[in-house]
Amino acid sequence: MGRIAILPDAVADQIAAGEVVERPASVVKELVENALDAGATEVRVSMDGGGRTRITVADDGQGMDRDDAVLALERHATSKIRVAADLTGVRSYGFRGEALPAIASVSQLTLETAPARGAAGTTIVARGGRMETVQAAPRQPGTSVTVERLFFNTPARRKFLRTPRTEARAAQEALAVLALARLDVAFRLESDGRQVLDAPRAGELSERVRQLFGPELAGQLLAVSGEAGGISVDGLVQRPADARPAGRRTHLFVNGRPFRDPFLVRAAEAGYRGTIPAGARPTLLLRIDLPGDQVDVNVHPAKLEVRFRDRFAVERVVEHVVRSGLVPLAAASQLQHGRRDLPAGGGWIPGALDPPVAAADRDVALPLEFFAPDAARPPEPAARRRALQVFDTFLLLETAEGVAIIDQHSAHERVLFERAMASLASGEAAAQRLLLPATVHLAAVELEAVQAHRELLEGIGYEAEPFGGDAMVLHTVPNPHPRFDAQRCFEELAADLARNRFGALANRLERFAATFACRAAVKAGDRLDAREIEELLERLFACALPPHDVHGRPTIVQLPRYEIERRFGRG
Repeated sequence: MGRIAILPDAVADQIAAGEVVERPASVVKELVENALDAGATEVRVSMDGGGRTRITVADDGQGMDRDDAVLALERHATSKIRVAADLTGVRSYGFRGEALPAIASVSQLTLETAPARGAAGTTIVARGGRMETVQAAPRQPGTSVTVERLFFNTPARRKFLRTPRTEARAAQEALAVLALARLDVAFRLESDGRQVLDAPRAGELSERVRQLFGPELAGQLLAVSGEAGGISVDGLVQRPADARPAGRRTHLFVNGRPFRDPFLVRAAEAGYRGTIPAGARPTLLLRIDLPGDQVDVNVHPAKLEVRFRDRFAVERVVEHVVRSGLVPLAAASQLQHGRRDLPAGGGWIPGALDPPVAAADRDVALPLEFFAPDAARPPEPAARRRALQVFDTFLLLETAEGVAIIDQHSAHERVLFERAMASLASGEAAAQRLLLPATVHLAAVELEAVQAHRELLEGIGYEAEPFGGDAMVLHTVPNPHPRFDAQRCFEELAADLARNRFGALANRLERFAATFACRAAVKAGDRLDAREIEELLERLFACALPPHDVHGRPTIVQLPRYEIERRFGRG
């Protein structure tokens, strides 16, 4: 007897169901997607027992006549495509024709539907994948699908389900994702007779976020948008100050379809570099739109993953859009220094996205002018209030809203970082020539690293040449402030370069500039005179991203006036 045999239909159906139906949330997702593809403007979901006992999804979409309703329960039956070429640019959520028969194979399913053109409605009952009854039934146009006793015939699958509360929460999350994708549709969810989600049609993504997740999260999000090379990205990103190590949400959509992609999430997070501390993870809701032939949506049974023709181009636009959204945020939040707000000082140049590059050149794709403020521009003349230094570490400044507390080291880091990035971009570094060249002694690996990265060091003001043995001579050095120890900073940078701390070229430039800024900035404990304080504040307020230092820590903490008054009993 041969060892190879054709699987019975029942077994094949259950295997297919295992790919599409993992838990009650999968059922909700698939049935709601069918409703959206049918043109629904309102989708109502109700469930009992976390979906294990019952799930009902009802819509006001097009509905089906009797013949289509019967055919819809057959595997690979679909109205979305006819030939393989239709898969290119397909915009519907479902197109494989597997969802309904897969769900029916592991449950007791009741389908009630009626077309909009006035034909009679149809009710179909299927159990374990076998159609039991088909009969006419009066009903309004649209479709409702009830799924009962999920996994009744696959007890091993049912055993792995979580508690009803956990499964209900997962189903609510699945519905929320689709509600974020379709603002033009109203969604409602009842669980065990209690309404847990009510999202009327929304005009803006922020309004939908408020409906689903509450006003607190909605108030922390900032709108971003941008386009390059036919790739459009828009959505909402969390303000850097509100990013936390846990509890964040990430939702991605391509051409209206929800999908998962950790690499795109990483690209979006790269846009936050230098604005959030290590370990913080911002909430991201990003919508990507591009030509249909640039993305393949047919790579995952549940359609949760996609494949981009030029992934790097998409990642790069995502990073730029997120980064550019943070620049106006910084400009809007600048402190009133006893006068009109200073301008943002240059920042990102709109439209400065690079064209697509070859794979070998991808490390240099990030345009340096994106980070280059006009650090040399003088501040606007106006009367201002003098800042006060306390603990030789913090600067206190009266503002229109209260009192600002500024960390002098963090503030100077931000100033020097943006100035260093501007110098690296232009090749024109501010430096002073030493009357007597300084000699530094380095390890062999450090000497080699300095020679290999000479252009980086020159980009921030160091001109050095070998002097025999382990020595190098410094002819020019940066001069960020009077207390700057140029020789020590050079030695520390040489050690960092020798350890290859800076990675690929695009990141290396930023990390190198950030490291230099950290080494060169005034320290906690340095006493500043009035002129130095004034100059530091002017430079800080002219930065593109003044609220954060190069490590993502805050440079400014504001104490509102009403809080001060409340503490003194004046509130």
